[in-house]
Amino acid sequence: MSWAGRRVLVTGADGFIGSHLAERLVALGAEVRAFCFYNSNGSWGWLDGSDLEVKQSLDVRLGDIRDARFVEQAVAGVDVVFHLAALIAIPYSYVAPESFVDTNVKGTLNVLEAARRAGCHRVVHTSTSEVYGTPHTVPIRESHPLQGQSPYSATKIAADKLCEAYHASFEVPVVTLRPFNTYGPRQSTRAVLPTMLVQLLSGSREIHLGRLDTKRDLTYVADTVEGFVKAGDVEGIEGEVIQLGVGRAVAIGDLFDAACRVLGMAAQVVQDPGRLRPDASEVLVLLSDPAKAGELLGWSPETRLEEGLLRTAQWLEAHIHLYEPERYHV
Repeated sequence: MSWAGRRVLVTGADGFIGSHLAERLVALGAEVRAFCFYNSNGSWGWLDGSDLEVKQSLDVRLGDIRDARFVEQAVAGVDVVFHLAALIAIPYSYVAPESFVDTNVKGTLNVLEAARRAGCHRVVHTSTSEVYGTPHTVPIRESHPLQGQSPYSATKIAADKLCEAYHASFEVPVVTLRPFNTYGPRQSTRAVLPTMLVQLLSGSREIHLGRLDTKRDLTYVADTVEGFVKAGDVEGIEGEVIQLGVGRAVAIGDLFDAACRVLGMAAQVVQDPGRLRPDASEVLVLLSDPAKAGELLGWSPETRLEEGLLRTAQWLEAHIHLYEPERYHV
């Protein structure tokens, strides 16, 4: 099905994945309404740096996902809602858990209720691999039990369950996508890969990180975006939960070695206690089984890790002025 002329809403369009998704949907010909978090500067977040043609095509709404009436107005008249607005920084969820409940749980409730009232054709809800906690078995399949090992993951579990309930109770046509660790241009240094790359690119040879033995399944952002596009278009998948991952887990220590190789640099890691999660809250391994995404969406990731690392490093080098390598942000 063509996206030309289809009206879509992207919540969290000012963020990392959301901005890439909004740009991709514009390129496909969709009429994109971009829901960005209100600020007094009128900033559109990462969309501020989009091409002029993209920005002129967007219908930008500055608001707050926690405001039910504003969400209802933003959803009105659209065919597909891509819901990405969320608080996602795990360390910050230890500090401000109530904010995560308000944004991730109540915000998702507002989107579902607005979509139900508006009769939207599809809602694509964004979950996270963190809902599994440290898995009992790997690779992780969609049927794996959910475990709230951080306030962040607990709120995302609640949001996922609201989607399940709204589909069962009101037949809201929601599809839940569960990306594993997405990386790429525009990602903040709250994530481990840009943290190490920014420090390396700034000239540091002592790189401050947390644990090196944890393993993550890394997907380049353009591939994740294609998963979202397909989830908004494929018929007959309402009520499904679908993972997006490459099916390969990389230890953080090995990822650091790969980053050094890509940049042609030598450095050593200094373990920073401030970057460690509480032991029982740490997720030791995330490894997806992407079979369902292939079967239902016809999706598979195309970007090799080394290629994605290089693209990310090149973008970060060109935008290093936007980052503070010496400062750790929760």
